[in-house]
Amino acid sequence: MDEELVVLAQRGDRQAFESLTLAHYTRLYRVAKSILRERYMAEDATQEALLDIWRYIRRLRDPSRFNGWSYRLLVHACYAEAKRGAPRVGEVEPLSEDIASTADEYRSVMDRDQLDRAFRRMSLDYRTVIVLRHLIGMTPEEVAEVLSVPRQTVYSRLRRAEASLQSALEADARPPSTSATRLEVVG
Repeated sequence: MDEELVVLAQRGDRQAFESLTLAHYTRLYRVAKSILRERYMAEDATQEALLDIWRYIRRLRDPSRFNGWSYRLLVHACYAEAKRGAPRVGEVEPLSEDIASTADEYRSVMDRDQLDRAFRRMSLDYRTVIVLRHLIGMTPEEVAEVLSVPRQTVYSRLRRAEASLQSALEADARPPSTSATRLEVVG
């Protein structure tokens, strides 16, 4: 079905493109949010990617490759958004109505928070390769195609990204040093 919509959109059919947008917006936004870690930046990057998809859809030679091609445009939009800098509006994520009530739920929230902090510390290149490989489930070859880099570069970035993530998680798990926070009382 997507291929038919892509072909129609390539011919200028706005309704077909709207259907493609509705079908793929959530997946594109999810990837952008995972890479950029900021809601407003992810929204902007996703919108920019959708504009680029509309602008360049006629250049897509093989409609069956739409997903990978759209990821490539999205990654470029994410990098452009990251270069613009920090989000322009403060972001406050709404709390879930059902607050964690058990120890397991509380631990899960803490784990997600710790993982999010570690992920934010990673470079954009590392976050991107982790998201494409592990969240989306692309093969290293597909990641290489989306990023326009050699396959070995993907393997290298994955190793470094995973090591960086592990180091950040271990650093968060260590208790803070008491000597650095000790205050002297002068009397």
